[in-house]
Parts: sequence; structure tokens; C-alpha cells
Amino acid sequence: MITTKQRAFLRGLGNALEPVVQIGKEGLTDNLVESVNLLLEARELVKIKVLKNTDDDARHFAEELASTLSAEIVQVIGNNLILYKKSTRKNFKHIELP
Repeated sequence: MITTKQRAFLRGLGNALEPVVQIGKEGLTDNLVESVNLLLEARELVKIKVLKNTDDDARHFAEELASTLSAEIVQVIGNNLILYKKSTRKNFKHIELP
């Protein structure tokens, strides 16, 4: 669990990111969930765009992904969401949380 201060710090980092994954009309497929998991392992912080042709909103997808991948929801604004998960890789420059 991350604190409010840590969430604010991650939000600042996440706002500069471009979305690297898009959730479309098919929603959360197994491949998409696996892709997000690999991205979180490689980057720790991932920005995802939810396209307008989906049945659910970004908050729903953020909660689903966070619970499935044991990640933290950093922010949900409009059609964008930011997730954080500490990487388990060794010799990796982790994001230093305050």
C-alpha cells in the first residue's frame, strides 16, 4: 500500500508519460493483462488509455487490473489511468518513493 505522499509523487512522474497500452472494445483480454504485467515489471509505472468504444470506464479497468496484478492505482483521469507496481527484478533502478 502506498501513502498519499507517494501517490502524489508517482502522479507527477506519470503525468509526463505517454500511454503505452490501449484498452479497446474487447476490454481486458488475457494478452492485454499479461502485457500490462510485463510492462509493470519492466517500468514500475505504466500509463494506459481507455478508448471511447469500450463498455466500461477507466475506473473499472483500473480496479480490475490493480486487483488482478496486485498493483496500485496511482490516478484515473478521464480515459487515462496510471498503475504502479514495484518490480521484482534485481539490478534494476527502482523508482525511489518518498
